[in-house]
Amino acid sequence: MDAQSHWEKIYMQKARDEVSWYRPHLETSLDLIEKASAGPAASIVDVGAGESTLVDDLLARGYTNISVLDISETAIDANRKRLGNAAARVRWLVADVTRVELEPAAYDVWHDRAVFHFLTAWSERAAYVRQVARAVKKGGHVIVGAFGPEGPTKCSGLEVVRYDAESLQGEFGSRFQLIESSKELHQTPFGTTQQFLYCYCVVK
Repeated sequence: MDAQSHWEKIYMQKARDEVSWYRPHLETSLDLIEKASAGPAASIVDVGAGESTLVDDLLARGYTNISVLDISETAIDANRKRLGNAAARVRWLVADVTRVELEPAAYDVWHDRAVFHFLTAWSERAAYVRQVARAVKKGGHVIVGAFGPEGPTKCSGLEVVRYDAESLQGEFGSRFQLIESSKELHQTPFGTTQQFLYCYCVVK
């Protein structure tokens, strides 16, 4: 099964709060985005958004230039339906982030919670990094949340790669300056915990 088929199946079969990565609100991501953005006009892309409420909360905080990207059309459609008329204020992209051609220097803030750790092949990670380097403005901000050293080794039936701050920043290279990192214990809907590592970088 290819990646798109896998994620379409997940989002067709499970409710929004029945997946392990579900949180009612992505507080850590919101705090980092507010720290990174210069204001409500900042161009933000949420990569691999799934059905998260991050876009709802960004809109509620006055952000006006938001793009939401996910490989699953089912997830994107669910977000649109949930937002109702407000969905017209968001740019929606159904795409594989490692293959789509995003506009160059389009974004001030790149946000990814729980996509990068699914890229187990070096070629996929290299394609992702090239995408970030192309799509984020010089001086722009990159926020990536991935499983930490004590996080799970599999998720949603797929193998994952776990990271500490040094190894995650190392995947991106010297063009990306690490500003800060933090770990978070995410409580899943099933009563278990998952360790996430967040890295916040600036593009030189």
